[in-house]
Amino acid sequence: MRNRDVVAVIGAGGIGQAIARRLGAGRLVLLADLNDDILQTATEVLERDGHTVIAETVDVSSRASVEALVKTATSLGDIVQVINTAGLSPVQANPAAILRVDLYGTALFLEQFGTVIAPCGAGLVISSMAGYMLPRLAPDQDRALAQTDTDELLALPFLAPDAVPNSGAAYALAKHANHVQVEAASLRWGRRGARVNSISPGIILTPLARDEMSGPGAAGYQAMIEHSPAGRTGTVDEVAAAAGFLLGPDAGFLTGTDLRIDGGVIPALRAGQIHVQL
Repeated sequence: MRNRDVVAVIGAGGIGQAIARRLGAGRLVLLADLNDDILQTATEVLERDGHTVIAETVDVSSRASVEALVKTATSLGDIVQVINTAGLSPVQANPAAILRVDLYGTALFLEQFGTVIAPCGAGLVISSMAGYMLPRLAPDQDRALAQTDTDELLALPFLAPDAVPNSGAAYALAKHANHVQVEAASLRWGRRGARVNSISPGIILTPLARDEMSGPGAAGYQAMIEHSPAGRTGTVDEVAAAAGFLLGPDAGFLTGTDLRIDGGVIPALRAGQIHVQL
């Protein structure tokens, strides 16, 4: 099994499963998640569909846990594609937890897998359209998000508890950080002959989205759907299709960029047709 191509997928929810199903044929899928029940169920579904899966528990907010996952991945074969879908939404956690998982966890993923990705390999971060909903940060803040050592990120003054008023703001800030972190990481990954990009989905019908749409912001989500050009929610299969493109040979000249898949919510927001309160 050592010489097999490995696709590592962090996050066994709807988007992670859809990407693993699209990319996993003929490869070894290393599927990782913090929730053992979700991980076991996803593994059984993928194996039933004919995929070869190895399941590992991981906490993306823990350096030791991510390092252990990387060690497992490298023991299995050549890591040709790696995808991070892990994240917490505003209704699931407080600001500190969101920043630790969605911001620090992504930086840790980019740092660690960037040292082992195979030449000509590719990585992908699942971010969110929420990263486009913030007022523009100062250039020095973007540089800090991009260039600060991973273990010092959460000590940045503008990420302090009194500077991030609520979970919605923390989520948007973390997802914006993903964009600049991926851009910076593309330089490091490029030295290995590998690429890395991100996708920013809009409202995709996953369990996480259903939590959001049944929470305090339900009316806002409905307004985003109704006033977007697409006029509907997205599907995990549409995200997986975009992931397949960005991770595949047809996107060989794309690295360090973000692909927004939001049905036009952000254009409608910028045109004043939708109003969002973070």
